[in-house]
Amino acid sequence: MAKTVLVTGASSGIGKATAIYLAQNGYNVYGGARRMEMMQSLKEYGIKPIMLDISKDGSIVACVEQILKEAGSIDVLVNNAGLGSYGALEDVPIAEAKNQLEINLFGVARLIQLVLPQMRKNIYGKIVNISSVGGKVGLPMGVWYHAGKFAIEGLSDSLRNEVRQFGIDVIVIEPGGTKSEMMSIGAKDMMRVSGDTVYSKLANNVQKAYTNMEKNSAEPIVIARLIKKGIEAKHPKTRYIGGTMAKPMLYLRKILSDKMFDKMVMSQMK
Repeated sequence: MAKTVLVTGASSGIGKATAIYLAQNGYNVYGGARRMEMMQSLKEYGIKPIMLDISKDGSIVACVEQILKEAGSIDVLVNNAGLGSYGALEDVPIAEAKNQLEINLFGVARLIQLVLPQMRKNIYGKIVNISSVGGKVGLPMGVWYHAGKFAIEGLSDSLRNEVRQFGIDVIVIEPGGTKSEMMSIGAKDMMRVSGDTVYSKLANNVQKAYTNMEKNSAEPIVIARLIKKGIEAKHPKTRYIGGTMAKPMLYLRKILSDKMFDKMVMSQMK
């Protein structure tokens, strides 16, 4: 019997590519997102679009309840929905920071809470949390994005050792540069927040670096394949890394001192 998968953030980018790829490989896929109109094309792949606003508890609960009612279980949860909102810490209103963490951290945790009971009952489950190279590396102007992704890394490590006793695997995916609308939206947001402040010079330099990175970004299917590899492995790795510059960046972060790494990063933002 086909495993049922819920992919969040399925209206574009990694989420859309993952939903399509898993559906093409025999999974019963639900694609969750706010923008229902952008998911109608997924139906031709047999994917079931479902309304999901990750920032609203009522929407999260309704989404999970509907899938459990229709399919009986959620065997694989791919927590992909996220927000990339940028700007200097001094400039970003705390309300915006809280909204970003609500989406990138607390919404993820709430979905996990709701799918775990059925997974425990089935003694089977795969929870895939989409982190980022930005969950290990902090770049200027991305303080709240990185704070959320660093938190996802810690959440996943703790959760993995809580639920393995129930036959549930927790897998972290760490994409590097990947084509998505998040990078361009984040850059525009950064200029809105910090483009006319004392951080304007740095904001402009960071925007240039992001523009260059976006040109060389990997296609989302690269990450979709990693996700499939992880959920089908008998003993999955705790982390899978892919996308442009992901492995070199994480390797350099590991071997360089903090100050040397900072110097390298800032040399790319001039």
